[in-house]
Amino acid sequence: MERKIFYQFIIIAISLTFIISAISLYNSKNNSLKSSIHNAEQLSEVIKNGLTAHMINANMDQVDTYINSITSVKNITKFWVVRNASVEEQYGIKEKNKPKDNIDKKVLETGQTEYQLNEKLFHTNMRITIPYKVVLSNGVNCINCHNASQGDTLGAISMELNMSEIKNIGLETIYLIPIMMIIGVLLIFYIFRKKLNQYSLVFNNLSKSLNFAANGQFKKIPYPEGLSKDMIILMDKFNDLMTSFKNTATDIDKKLKGFIGTKINNQVNPLEDSKEIVLNLSNLYQFKKEIELDNTKEEIYNRLSEIFINQFNFKNFTFIEIDTSKQKMSTIKEVGNSFYCKHNIENEPHLCRAARTKNDVISTEFHHTCPYFEEVNKFHYCISTAISKNVYLIINFVFDNKEELDYLKDKISYIKSYINESAPSIEVKFLMDALQQSAFRDGLTGLYNRKFLEEHSKKLIPQAIRDKFSIGVLLLDMDHFKAVNDEYGHDIGDKVLKELSRILNETVRESDIIIRYGGEEFIVLLVNVNTEEDALVVANKIRMRVSENEIDVYAGSKLRKTISIGLSMFPDDSNSLETVIKNADIALYDAKSKGRNKVVRFHSEQTSSIDLF
Repeated sequence: MERKIFYQFIIIAISLTFIISAISLYNSKNNSLKSSIHNAEQLSEVIKNGLTAHMINANMDQVDTYINSITSVKNITKFWVVRNASVEEQYGIKEKNKPKDNIDKKVLETGQTEYQLNEKLFHTNMRITIPYKVVLSNGVNCINCHNASQGDTLGAISMELNMSEIKNIGLETIYLIPIMMIIGVLLIFYIFRKKLNQYSLVFNNLSKSLNFAANGQFKKIPYPEGLSKDMIILMDKFNDLMTSFKNTATDIDKKLKGFIGTKINNQVNPLEDSKEIVLNLSNLYQFKKEIELDNTKEEIYNRLSEIFINQFNFKNFTFIEIDTSKQKMSTIKEVGNSFYCKHNIENEPHLCRAARTKNDVISTEFHHTCPYFEEVNKFHYCISTAISKNVYLIINFVFDNKEELDYLKDKISYIKSYINESAPSIEVKFLMDALQQSAFRDGLTGLYNRKFLEEHSKKLIPQAIRDKFSIGVLLLDMDHFKAVNDEYGHDIGDKVLKELSRILNETVRESDIIIRYGGEEFIVLLVNVNTEEDALVVANKIRMRVSENEIDVYAGSKLRKTISIGLSMFPDDSNSLETVIKNADIALYDAKSKGRNKVVRFHSEQTSSIDLF
């Protein structure tokens, strides 16, 4: 710092010296020029008076001697007198008085003084010509002797002057200026050097402390000896400020990291770390507000996926739901090529290590952490999060190299913050779905109820009309069901209905819809069935399986039951589902009237042959 200031002083001194020297040089040259011109004009006046005196005294024969004597004057190297044309006409032409150059001619024409400088390194000459005009002074009237008017130029006095001496005097003065300035600056620097050393040391310490502070290390600065009272007060305030910054930054860092569950790392900058945490908390808060407004868990999964892609730059990951109560594993969302688990784990979700241990599962270099991760050239990180009592969300991240895996490890606390904030909202959606399902499910059989049929048909029928597919409507009724309740009791009756529900679930497709319509009546919607013959095949298959099924009752006795089925087709029989169900009911009534344990296809003539009341 001290050396830097010294150099700055030298630069300033040199700059000032150069500027002042340049100004002085200009002024010296200008003054030398003005002084030379002034001296030449004074000398010319003397010469004019001498020439006039010779003329009045009729001593013109001595003029040449007078003129030659002038050249002996110091600094005059040449001297001559020139005449105007009017004077030569009056007194005769003399070769020595003719103009010698253009300067003489110009002065005779204009009547103005002219000069020219000839400058060399160590020598400077000035060539000057001064006009000799008609004037009336000291009782001398030139008009008496010359054919001229007042102010006319009679001739000119020309000379060459040596200005070297005047120039050298100016240069000597200019040389002294920078020397004196440099001596003055050095003297000032020497006088204030001790103070400057103290300020320089304090400044360096302040600079180092601020550099450390920028990296999160708040250090006090030492006190140099001999400081002034004001400087000590300043350093006291600075050290108090550093202590306050250190305590505040550390406290904020600890609380923020404790809040998000990150370990304290004294090797990092707490300010930068806190800034990143605050930014992530702000993003997390915004994320939480958004997912609270989402309608479905799918929307939440999509939003969480966007966070992983846009904020953390993850390219390959999969969302998996595992229901331990149902032993069911479902892939909810897959981004990129990310799911490399062995296929049998989908059918046996209890084998998933993350779900089983409820801990993170991470790739290691020397052994397989998870035996079901197939890809040996990939790295994975599985996070297990409890959504509800029996449902777990497994997020499987896959990376091409270890560096990407290490990046996730560094950011895992932030990533889990988003997942943990999502879990309650996803659970709410699960509960809402479960609540909705309970409202649409029959409590005894677990099948859909009549309310579900009313709601679902609002979507199903327009889709069927738009996509032009048929729906076979089977209306089933247990034959002589009242007799079962009367003879065996309602518990056996319930068991018979549950067995019927089981057979229906096992016989129809997953895309078909089974509804407990009321009591012992059931509706099966065969969605997108090809023909009514296919629908009849399914109906008879159900009828036969029911008739062949044996139901255990008391004391090891068996019970067999039969069902009657009415079939109507949408839209062949009607464009209204309600009408199609009524048609199926008519066909069912016809099946019962014909002896039960039958499947009857609805025909339009049946409406006239059956007494509905």
